[in-house]
Amino acid sequence: MNHRPAVEQLNSCWASLDELFDSLDDEQWSTPSLCPDWTVRGVLVHLGAIEHMLSGEPPGSMSEALPFDKAGEWMREVAELSDDDVLTRYRDVIAVRDEELAAMSDDDFDLPCMTPVGPGTYGRFMDVRVFDFWVHEQDIRVPLGMPGHETGPAAATAIHEIEMSLGYIIGRKVGLPDGTSITIDLTGPVDRVFHVVVDGRAGQVAALESPDVTLRTDSTTFALLACGRIDPQESIDDGRVTWDGDAEWGERAARNLAFTM
Repeated sequence: MNHRPAVEQLNSCWASLDELFDSLDDEQWSTPSLCPDWTVRGVLVHLGAIEHMLSGEPPGSMSEALPFDKAGEWMREVAELSDDDVLTRYRDVIAVRDEELAAMSDDDFDLPCMTPVGPGTYGRFMDVRVFDFWVHEQDIRVPLGMPGHETGPAAATAIHEIEMSLGYIIGRKVGLPDGTSITIDLTGPVDRVFHVVVDGRAGQVAALESPDVTLRTDSTTFALLACGRIDPQESIDDGRVTWDGDAEWGERAARNLAFTM
């Protein structure tokens, strides 16, 4: 399997974030992000710590567990550094990871690896890293009022990660009853239409002629709601999320998309 797209998407996330970080002043570094308890600096430290955890670890060496202690050590090492010095350390880690990923073969990416979503492959873990970087970038951009990187392959991969959990989201979090269906229409920047039917359990289908509910929103709002980052009420009030069909289940879907944090 060709895993170069994941590497290219990570590179795009790194480049976009690096440009963003390079533009920040002292006040912006201390701005609360959308991720609870983390400032903008805290998000950078988290991202750098996980990449440090992965650096120097051959893909096949992490099939049973991930060395999270390495991440914690790195976070402690940079805790007292200035913002500029933390950014330098982060860039050093990203440079190492860039070299490591460039040197890996497709066979390396296919090796078994523990991931944040359970046992998988190293390539699967890199897809999750794309999701993590992209969502955390939006965690920073939204409160700073500096929108960007809402479209492109990395954004599409992040939306796909959420798509893979739609059965759980609609069946368990929203609780759509048996025999009903919903269409989720993402109006851009990532254009997607998802159809879910509850037939014993909730699952995606290729098409629906007459869904009971149609929920519409933009892809970034959808991602932030699914990741529990923003208040559904605000998105409803300002019209970023709308629905038609069954009003009760439309509103319930709008309020209950969150499946992760």
